[in-house]
Amino acid sequence: MPPSPPSPPPSPPSLPPSLPLSLFSSALVASLVGYGASVAILLAAARSLGASPAETASWLLAICLAKAVGSAFLSWQSRVPVVLAWSTPGAALIAASEGIGMAEAVGAFLLAGGLIALTGAWGPLGRLIARIPDAIAAAMLAGVLLPFCLTLPGAAQSDPMLVLPMIVVFALVRLRNPAMAVLAALALGIGLAFLTGEAAALGENPGLPGLVLIWPDWSAPALIGLGLPLYLVTMASQNLPGFATLRAAGYAPPVRPALLTTGGLSALTALAGAHTTSMAAITAAICLGEDTHPDRSQRWKVGLAYGLVWLLLGLFGAFVLALLEALPPGLLAAVVALALLGPLMGAASAAFATPEQRFPALVTLVVTGAGLPVLGIGAAFWGLVAGIALYALDHWHRRSR
Repeated sequence: MPPSPPSPPPSPPSLPPSLPLSLFSSALVASLVGYGASVAILLAAARSLGASPAETASWLLAICLAKAVGSAFLSWQSRVPVVLAWSTPGAALIAASEGIGMAEAVGAFLLAGGLIALTGAWGPLGRLIARIPDAIAAAMLAGVLLPFCLTLPGAAQSDPMLVLPMIVVFALVRLRNPAMAVLAALALGIGLAFLTGEAAALGENPGLPGLVLIWPDWSAPALIGLGLPLYLVTMASQNLPGFATLRAAGYAPPVRPALLTTGGLSALTALAGAHTTSMAAITAAICLGEDTHPDRSQRWKVGLAYGLVWLLLGLFGAFVLALLEALPPGLLAAVVALALLGPLMGAASAAFATPEQRFPALVTLVVTGAGLPVLGIGAAFWGLVAGIALYALDHWHRRSR
């Protein structure tokens, strides 16, 4: 028998592809937008509870760590770009509360986190989320994003020497590298703000924060008056729109793992004074488009980059907060608007793609975009309710003819 040909040498193990810079760009912009847009509400909530400076710093650090760990874990586990937030409506609810101290609030935070995790163990919620029509979910997202994008002309009018160059740089960079356009505009805006003196001087960095353990005080008025409403507003105004945002981007949201994870993290970080961690909607939209990664099957890796950014924001939160407070308000408004133009375009296109769903989608967009909360629940929830109700009515009418 002729000798067998020699076997080819073994090929070297393939290296994992490097993470595109666009992943970190989207994660950084989304994190700074989420941090700068709502940290003032969180600080107001801490003041309303009489939190000490150490307890406030512990609150901020703990919830940043929860967002970092939760986003990275859920994105890796589900291979879906899951982006977490702190509950901004929940922080507003806390800020409006009276007569509740930190220890009582910790008990309420523990209750809210436990109820969120318990909801995650309840299967019907996931099936309910999956039945939301894609057009309705996309219209809800478009309605959430539209008011932020509409602030761009006002920001340009109020501070043209700062905002107009940012818009020009955004438009030019977008021609070559859309993923870096917002980051380039942000870098230019920060540089111009300090060069022209529009930015305030930075104070001394107080150093790294630490966690403070706070034992709960199980007060029935706080549990009923704060814990239950905090659970409801987090579910209705954050988690449901967050899941719908993933649906609008074409992903199947991991409802049960997300609720179990965010509920468990919320209960754990409550002992450090932090309120609830939840799904993100607005900042998530920045991380879900093609600018983040051209391959949607690899877009989940933005959750890892997002987690890293939030880890750094937690550790260096005092410096980042001082930087954001020093910047002109128009700069942050312009960055938010520019970052959300792409997601708004995608959401609006998906909302009106299906003819029989266009009118319910339009109503969803209008109700959500109006931004009027009802019974303490945000407009995004009521936009979903209105759109689904009209969709069901239209569906019933077509079947009855």
